[in-house]
Amino acid sequence: MEDSEIIGLFFERSEDAVAALSEKYGSTSMRIAENVLGRKEDAEECVSDALLAVWNKIPPERPEPLAAYLFKIVRNIAINKRKRSTAQKRCGQYDVCLDELEAVLADTSSVEEELSAKELARHIDRFAASLRGTDRMLFVRRFWFMDSYEELSRLSGLGQGAVRTRIARIRRALRDHLIKEGVLNEQYTFDGGHWRNERKNR
Repeated sequence: MEDSEIIGLFFERSEDAVAALSEKYGSTSMRIAENVLGRKEDAEECVSDALLAVWNKIPPERPEPLAAYLFKIVRNIAINKRKRSTAQKRCGQYDVCLDELEAVLADTSSVEEELSAKELARHIDRFAASLRGTDRMLFVRRFWFMDSYEELSRLSGLGQGAVRTRIARIRRALRDHLIKEGVLNEQYTFDGGHWRNERKNR
């Protein structure tokens, strides 16, 4: 079923709307939620909450593209659910990907002192838009969908070693982009898995 038809069902308040959305994008939504939360049961609850949220938002909203709209809701619900779960250990795919990004974005507190989360997201979105082909796919799937290197290898047809090398190169390019945009400065140096601001430590 086309996205426009699914949205039409929502506007009609048809009970088939949620079922059609779930059938078309449910499996990808589950993978995003499970990558963040690490447990299938939590992921299922998250996706269910996301589908309900879409039902409550459409109408009046008419999202385009529909898939990105749903996946963003799923991801946000999953991340918020994870933040509330204080007992969960840092061992999931979400934490691995987050650690990789933190190594580019420097110490979280130092960045947030100078830049809002929304503004930082806009800089990263512009960087993602500048990528082409496989690099763009790898960046989005790794740091948005939180896909594993094994999954990225399957999607790209590259070996896992080649995927890791390209991701590392993309992360360096992201750092260079953020320096160029004035988000980071060249005083940030790599230290123990994080970028450390030499100027602030003097």
